[in-house]
Amino acid sequence: MKAVVTRLDSFGDVLLAGPAVRAVAARADHVTMVCGSRGAPAARLLPGVDEVLVWEAPWGGFEPPDVSRADIDALVERVDADTALILTSFHQSPLPTALVLRLAGVRYIAADSEDYPGSLLDLRHHRAPHAHEAEAALDLAEAAGFPAPDDGRLRVRTRRAPTPSPVPAPTSSCTPAPASRPAPGVPGAPPRPYANSPPPDTAYWSPAASASAASPRTSPAPTAPTSAAAPTPPPWPASSRAPPPSSPATPRPPTSPPPSAPPSSPCSPPSYPPSAGARTASPTSCWATRTRPAPTAGPGTAPSPGIPA
Repeated sequence: MKAVVTRLDSFGDVLLAGPAVRAVAARADHVTMVCGSRGAPAARLLPGVDEVLVWEAPWGGFEPPDVSRADIDALVERVDADTALILTSFHQSPLPTALVLRLAGVRYIAADSEDYPGSLLDLRHHRAPHAHEAEAALDLAEAAGFPAPDDGRLRVRTRRAPTPSPVPAPTSSCTPAPASRPAPGVPGAPPRPYANSPPPDTAYWSPAASASAASPRTSPAPTAPTSAAAPTPPPWPASSRAPPPSSPATPRPPTSPPPSAPPSSPCSPPSYPPSAGARTASPTSCWATRTRPAPTAGPGTAPSPGIPA
C-alpha cells in the first residue's frame, strides 16, 4: 500500500506530524510527504518518509501564490498513492487538498473537518477540543486504521557519528604511587589495620570513667617543680687510657653592680653606656623641645602641680 501525508504549513507544524507519519509508515509500503517550501526541511528529517513533494498551495502559507492550473496538474501527475491523510490546524479546511487528491486518483482520504465534505472525504474525523497538534494527528491516524507503533514522541533522523578511536592512556615518566603506604619505621611493611582508628576491642565506657564524668572536676593541687637529677656518667673503661686530669676551676672575677641611672627628666638624655667613638651630649643640651614656655606664677596665683615654675 502506498500512502501520502499532507501538511502544508511551516517547519514546526511538519515536525509535529512526525508521530502520525511513523504510524502510517508502520502499515504502508511507501510514504510520500506533501508540504510547502517552509516545511520541506522538516519533512526530510522525519523517520518513515520515503519521498517529499514540495508544492505551494494557494490556500495556505503566509504568502499564498495565485491559482495556477499548470501547477495543480503537475501535482496531480506526481501523486501516486492509495490512501491519504490530510493534516491541518483547527482553523484550516482540508477540502481543497482533498479535491486535488481526488483528481490524482487517491481512493481513501481521511481528515479532520468541521464542514460537510460531500464525496471529498472518506473519513470525516472530529478533532478533540484543545488537543495538541501532535496528539490530534495521532488520533486521526488511529481513526484511519494506523495505530501508533511506539510511544508517540517526536523523533528526527540523525546521521550516525563516526566511531571515535580509543584514546591512548597517558604515558608519564613518573613512578606511580604505591597502593598502600608502609607502616612508619618499618620499610616495606604492610599498613596497620587500625592505623587511624582504635582496635575493635577498645573500651569506650567504664564505671570509673562514668563516675569521674558525673563528679565535678577538681584541679589538682600545685606541686613544687622538682629539678631533674644530673645523669651519672658511665664508668671509664679500664682497658682504655686514663682520663685527662681535670683542671682546677678558674674563679670568675667579681662583677660590679651596674651604676644606678640618674632620675630622668624632660631635658636629660636616656642613660646608655657610651660606646667607642660615640659623641656624648653636653650637659646643657635639651632632648625634649617645649612648644611653649612654662607659665610662671604671678602674684596671687598658685603654681600648677606637675609643671615646674
